[in-house]
Amino acid sequence: MTNAKTISTLIVEDSALMRILLSDILKSDPSIELVGTAKNGKEGVEKARLLEPDVIISDMIMPDYDGVYLVEKVMKESPTPVILLSSLEKNDGLVFDALQKGAFDFLDKPKDDITNSIKAKNYPLTKLVKAAAESKIKKIKVKKNNHSHAFNGSAAYSAIVIGASTGGPGAIETLLKQLPNNLILPVIIAQHMPDSFITSFAKRLDALSDLHVKVAESGEEIKSGYIYIAPGHANMRLRKNPHSGAVIVNFTDKVYTEFNNPSIDCLLESASEIYGNKMIGLILTGMGRDGTEGLKKVKAKGGITIAQDEDTSVVYGMPKSAFDSGATDRLVPLNQLGGYIVSCL
Repeated sequence: MTNAKTISTLIVEDSALMRILLSDILKSDPSIELVGTAKNGKEGVEKARLLEPDVIISDMIMPDYDGVYLVEKVMKESPTPVILLSSLEKNDGLVFDALQKGAFDFLDKPKDDITNSIKAKNYPLTKLVKAAAESKIKKIKVKKNNHSHAFNGSAAYSAIVIGASTGGPGAIETLLKQLPNNLILPVIIAQHMPDSFITSFAKRLDALSDLHVKVAESGEEIKSGYIYIAPGHANMRLRKNPHSGAVIVNFTDKVYTEFNNPSIDCLLESASEIYGNKMIGLILTGMGRDGTEGLKKVKAKGGITIAQDEDTSVVYGMPKSAFDSGATDRLVPLNQLGGYIVSCL
């Protein structure tokens, strides 16, 4: 840091207009200091070397070395939190490659009309910069579990429900690699992420996992052995078909205090009503406290409640909130979560 009271930041962006826009947003917060700018990934790596910023904000798609290049180089030379900016229409999966290589998080690019408007106050860049400055750089590698598990046709629990936010995409990938390829119960996930990125995320997970991963659809039946990702256009609930007894995906417009679209509290609360003491609730890395109230409901119904431990969390916000509130008394390292869950079954 150049000043003990400020967070030094570096902007890497090929558009001059966007550099000005991002600079104005950062300068609106006195606790953040802009120490430099760069026009592409290569120059960004050089400036990072020279300036040693606390946080780097980088465009994802740039000519002459992109955001993935920058993340790879920075994480190898001097690990620094990198916040990626990506236009939805340009998302081609590269952002998830960068996250897996150690990037902190990503945001939609701000629109040209955001400066000096109410939208600027709602754009979460400064909030994310502060979280990044306090975060831990985590690179956890696990070998993919290619083995079947002897379930003997049944399991002690009926569903695994997971909530995650900042750092979640990488954590979810790591967790799914640890699960057996013949898992006989559904996994249902709410990951804080813009709706337009969730389909790409599900496709990526589907390609990495032997289990079938898909975005949950309204009215569809939850099936064993499938992994469902909540979409980001509404809050996802589960309900039981009164005639068949099947668990069905449903959506609600109800507003949740901690986070909306998708709300982890919403998913966990409804799942606890359906599965009772036959479910496992898990909170992974993330900012805020979404999931705490939902996990309390799971625990009250007799289900198992787990949170990712501090040492392996990129941001120990949601797991800490759940643990401190008494919603869970189990803190488990990310690289041991798969084995712990299977041992419960």
